[in-house]
Amino acid sequence: MQYRRRLRSRIIVFFLVFGTLLSALFALSAVLLQNYVEDELIGTTLKQELDDYVDQLRLDPTVVEPFYTRIQGYITRPGDPNETVSPEVRNLPAGVHDVPIGGEMYKAAVRKEDDIWAFLIYDVTQNQRIKQRLVYALIGAVLLFSLLSFALGVFASRRVMRPVTDLAARLDTLSEEGKPEKLSVHFADDEVGQLAAALDSYADRLHHLVERDREFNADVSHELRSPLTVITGATELLLAQPDLDDKVRTRLLRIARAARQSADITTALLHLVRAEQGIDQDSGAHNVGDIINEVVHLYEPLVGNKSLDLRVVENDRVSVIAPEAVVAVTVGNLVGNAMRYTKEGEVVITIGDGRVTVEDTGPGIPEEDIEHVFERHYRGQNIRGKGSGLGLAIVKRLCELYGWSVQFRNRPTGGLCAELRFFGE
Repeated sequence: MQYRRRLRSRIIVFFLVFGTLLSALFALSAVLLQNYVEDELIGTTLKQELDDYVDQLRLDPTVVEPFYTRIQGYITRPGDPNETVSPEVRNLPAGVHDVPIGGEMYKAAVRKEDDIWAFLIYDVTQNQRIKQRLVYALIGAVLLFSLLSFALGVFASRRVMRPVTDLAARLDTLSEEGKPEKLSVHFADDEVGQLAAALDSYADRLHHLVERDREFNADVSHELRSPLTVITGATELLLAQPDLDDKVRTRLLRIARAARQSADITTALLHLVRAEQGIDQDSGAHNVGDIINEVVHLYEPLVGNKSLDLRVVENDRVSVIAPEAVVAVTVGNLVGNAMRYTKEGEVVITIGDGRVTVEDTGPGIPEEDIEHVFERHYRGQNIRGKGSGLGLAIVKRLCELYGWSVQFRNRPTGGLCAELRFFGE
């Protein structure tokens, strides 16, 4: 999972963005307020002072010009040759203006009448410096508040996510065997506690379903062994009669082969259920070559009238610790598939180097279907013939249980190659 998509990171980002935006909005408001106060207060004051002075001057021409430390006042008349006011200010229209003079900033109040021009100039350079320092201070405040928001987000995310993280950790440590431990007892009666209770309820239902499925598979597999044994025994007795017709003998052999295959599948499924329950005690080593020779003997009648050569090449001895029926079912499904879809040519079974390969000269499998061949009931669009789509699914399940690997690939020269690997590289 990417970090940006984690719930904890979302909480931290929310706090960081919220704190940054809030502090930035506050800083912007402070700057705008300062500018407004400066423009309104200073500008209005200058204009009022200038109007009062001009009114006094008209009443008493002897009134001297106002003098302040940072304020300069000038009185002149239109066309006066004695320039006492800088051109930057003199040429301004009536009103209040911001004027740069000599690299300094001034705010000038101008009143122009037909007989008199009055100017009041205020040095705002110091105000600009104060404003600049205020801006720097506000930027620092924004950064500080952003850092505090991030720290608060980290703290809050830890407090909020701690129960969820604890719940996830307890889920990871639950045992796959036996009834799962109750989770809700470890959490308070809050949203996380409700989630834990819901998970407990779901786990109980799932455990019940799994146990019922395992018991059903075990019961069916166990009960099927007896009638299959009876069928096999009866078939063997009939085959022992010397006066059997060839057609009857062929049919009896077919019945015997089907009974043997069914018995192997039943035994394999029973071992599968027992192994999943942790009670399978069959851990003997078996020679893969001997098992495959028996499997080939059972499948030889399927050749029939086909121009098909079925061969076994044993390069070296391979032994595995697994029930004989499990190996027979796994290899038998691979061999059966190869013989079913190969009309002519050969099916070669190679044993050696800890693996079994089944190569045929059939049509192969479309590349888009290879990754789906082990799915239950999956049959490719180009696959014809009878089949339930369960054989390879059972093979995959057995391989996962015993730590084997199986894969299909198309041969460059045509046909399909199935590889069953008992040991890793």
